[in-house]
Amino acid sequence: MPLHERIIPYLETADLYHLDRLISQWLWVNEPLLSAFVERWRPETHTFHMPFGECAITLQDVAYQLGLPIDGEAVSGCLTDFENLMDNRRPTWEWFRELFGELLPPNKVKQMTVHFTWFHERFWDLPADTSEETVRIHARAYIMMLLLSQLFADKNANRVHLRWLPYLALMDDLGRYSWGSAALAWLYRCLCHGTNRNVVNVAGPLQLLQSWIFWRFFSLRPCGFDVFEFPLASRWATYLPTTDAGDQRVVSSRLCLDRLRDRDVSHLVFAL
Repeated sequence: MPLHERIIPYLETADLYHLDRLISQWLWVNEPLLSAFVERWRPETHTFHMPFGECAITLQDVAYQLGLPIDGEAVSGCLTDFENLMDNRRPTWEWFRELFGELLPPNKVKQMTVHFTWFHERFWDLPADTSEETVRIHARAYIMMLLLSQLFADKNANRVHLRWLPYLALMDDLGRYSWGSAALAWLYRCLCHGTNRNVVNVAGPLQLLQSWIFWRFFSLRPCGFDVFEFPLASRWATYLPTTDAGDQRVVSSRLCLDRLRDRDVSHLVFAL
């Protein structure tokens, strides 16, 4: 979805503008490399087990890699009796119509999720003479897509769950939540799920994982990316992984991890 200028103030208020700046350019991840790291993740300790010891992504990494707030109130996606009632026992879909201006056609709804295409079709254009209330509705839709596609993505990659309605109803209060802590917790959960031998794909904020790998492990860092700014993940804005022989690249990534030593890891404490 295009980012219209009148939506930017709402992203800044929600402390999500840095994340949006990243996704406008940087989308590609090195899947074989990430797969090799997932294989070394241990759910018992929530750490990667490496030849030189254990390591993990921290809140500091989230704050500097993605520019997300790590202080504030906790973010929770679980709501009691969510499927039926919300907001002082008001029906969920009635609340949805109030927040987004209309109800959805039946073919765009599955249980308590909405198809991405509805948001694209409904909120793609924002005329210059639009009222401020309509801009707020567009901002809600944009933030909904941003949260679900970048921070809290799951394997149901083409649908948005309505659990985020309580946050979008209070647009001016979004900035008080610790989005970075929630994103890190979701990444940990996805990594734990990915260690199951029957799991094929891994969800979650994988751009965070990849940027952390490139910053912390010198030998795994792509060449030619010397210019960077805040947030740190913007350094890899033009990174494009190769697409040849995926299985062989997984084997190569495993060998690289087997050869890692303590001297190959950056223990730098980031500071502005």
